[in-house]
Amino acid sequence: MLHTAPGAQQGVQSEGLERPGTSWLLRCPFRVATAFTHAFVGASIASLPDTSVPKVKLCLVGAALAVAPDLDIAAFGLGLPYDHPLGHRGFTHSVLFAALAGAVSAGLLSSWRQAPNAARVAVVLAAAVASHGLLDAFTDAGLGVAFLVPWSEARFFFPWRPLATSPLSIRAFFDGPAAPILLNEFLLVWLPTLLGLWIWRKRQRSLPRRTRG
Repeated sequence: MLHTAPGAQQGVQSEGLERPGTSWLLRCPFRVATAFTHAFVGASIASLPDTSVPKVKLCLVGAALAVAPDLDIAAFGLGLPYDHPLGHRGFTHSVLFAALAGAVSAGLLSSWRQAPNAARVAVVLAAAVASHGLLDAFTDAGLGVAFLVPWSEARFFFPWRPLATSPLSIRAFFDGPAAPILLNEFLLVWLPTLLGLWIWRKRQRSLPRRTRG
């Protein structure tokens, strides 16, 4: 069950990573799950269904789309505050954005004349995009995720937030505890995902070919 996040200023001040004299990106204080984990989860989701799109291609697109929501860091350079609907963890982390990104990507990857296949691709890619916000809602710092923009600007976290957060700044990440963060994500995200994939594959092999997803 989700709960609303604390106010913007409280979330920003709790990070404490700002470095005067550096570019807006390098002094950006906001934190997320790492891009490695977002990409891994997105690719894993994209690997699940059988579609007319080559599996490797679909996985690469799923990985890229799962990382894409963090392009909203450009909002910092435009002077938009964190808690703005277009700020970090705002619109690009919403359910609507995930649905739109999945539909557009499916349209580019497959022919809409093959409606069932295109719909399947759209759903799986939308799920890959949505996984980004879900992972961020499990992190232990920053503001929550605006899942419901544009209908609501409320931001949400899950009550259980075990994921250690990673700075958006590459310098801050490698200057800080990169290894513990990656180990945390490996144990709490990668291993369960790999187990889920193994169970899925085992189940799929046991089904008649015509009933496989």
